[in-house]
Amino acid sequence: MKPNRSIALALVLALSCGCATVRTLDAAHPGAPVVYAGTRLDLYALNGGCCAMQRFGTEAPAWPRLDLPGSLVLDTLLLPLSVLTVLGVRYQAQGGL
Repeated sequence: MKPNRSIALALVLALSCGCATVRTLDAAHPGAPVVYAGTRLDLYALNGGCCAMQRFGTEAPAWPRLDLPGSLVLDTLLLPLSVLTVLGVRYQAQGGL
């Protein structure tokens, strides 16, 4: 396997494991954490948190220890957008010609 392919495969696997981040993006729960939300959800589950649905608006992943690295990577990539969301900046992107 070429080095570029193995790096791309590792990146895809890391991002696909970040399901806690994807779940928190879909939750849109009022008062839920936004910055590093998926990572925080995984850590909450690892520390025995009982009420993920009330706090994050979604259930924690079944395997938070396995999901944590992918969520950390995906949350880091989405950090600029989540900070803008917390600050209340709204940006509406439009595509096409």
